[in-house]
Amino acid sequence: METVAQHLVWFLPMLWLGMVLAISFLEAPLKFRAPGVTLALGLGIGRIVFRALNIAETVLAVALVLSCMALGPSTATWVWLGIAVAILAAQILVVRPPLTRRSNRVLAGEELPRSHAHYWYIGLEVAKVVALVGLAIAAAP
Repeated sequence: METVAQHLVWFLPMLWLGMVLAISFLEAPLKFRAPGVTLALGLGIGRIVFRALNIAETVLAVALVLSCMALGPSTATWVWLGIAVAILAAQILVVRPPLTRRSNRVLAGEELPRSHAHYWYIGLEVAKVVALVGLAIAAAP
């Protein structure tokens, strides 16, 4: 069981990192450049994709915490994991609700300026990338 936990503690941050990089830094900005994608369509797709990403991230975070509990890794591993989980929680509980309210208004036809909450989400994504890299390095065999 310990060997499985050791592999998971190193592998899962890399999987999580890949998902964040692919969705947040590739899919999200590129979808609005596709022909025929309106703001409403892009927002609708984005809401679905980011909800799915956050659910997958939560599953990975729980699996990592459970693996770390079974393994008893270094303090550095726990710190980096704690940072990544705290960032994810902030995104889901603090930043996404105003983004959702704003997108609801835009989808209802209101014209609004760009939201500062998007910049907070992006900043947290960058910080999460750093935390996941730190976690993988700290957990490396």
